Amino acid sequence: MPLPAPPVELPPPPPPAACLADGSAFLRARLRGEFDLDVAWRGAELSCEGGVRPGGGGLRITLAGPPQADGRRLRFVFGLAGAREGRAGEALPTNLTLIFEGEQRLFATRGDGRCTTDRLRQQRVGELGGPARSWKIAASGFCTGPAQTLDGRARIVVPRFDYAARLRVEDPTDAPTTPPPAR
Repeated sequence: MPLPAPPVELPPPPPPAACLADGSAFLRARLRGEFDLDVAWRGAELSCEGGVRPGGGGLRITLAGPPQADGRRLRFVFGLAGAREGRAGEALPTNLTLIFEGEQRLFATRGDGRCTTDRLRQQRVGELGGPARSWKIAASGFCTGPAQTLDGRARIVVPRFDYAARLRVEDPTDAPTTPPPAR
């Protein structure tokens, strides 16, 4: 009878990709209502992603805090209507969704009329050439109306939010490399 193979030690999982390579990513937000929370996440405890909103009507930034031991995690999704890649903005209507992962709770403003990003700044980071571009997004804003559960029974107001995160935009792979001839 052959001897059992010795246990194989697997390497530790890689650390999550930094939200911003320089460690300057953060999210500060106040939540009042169903939950009263003051969020203050920085650097490596924060994960983020961002891109163009579906349909191209602005930008979408997602920021998530550190996962808890029991699998719970809070995720913010900001949809900035009218925002464009690489451009600063002010008074941008903003849709906000709060996802309490592991709790099956979701709160949404259901539209762009309850929150405003009053300041948006973008700075190019990373590689400068190629079809993919990365930006450091710095934004601040507020909500005047609540984010609600889908059944409308619970509400949260976010009277203030500030964040710095990464936006990545990639040209479609089927985009023409040269402009079509003029007709």
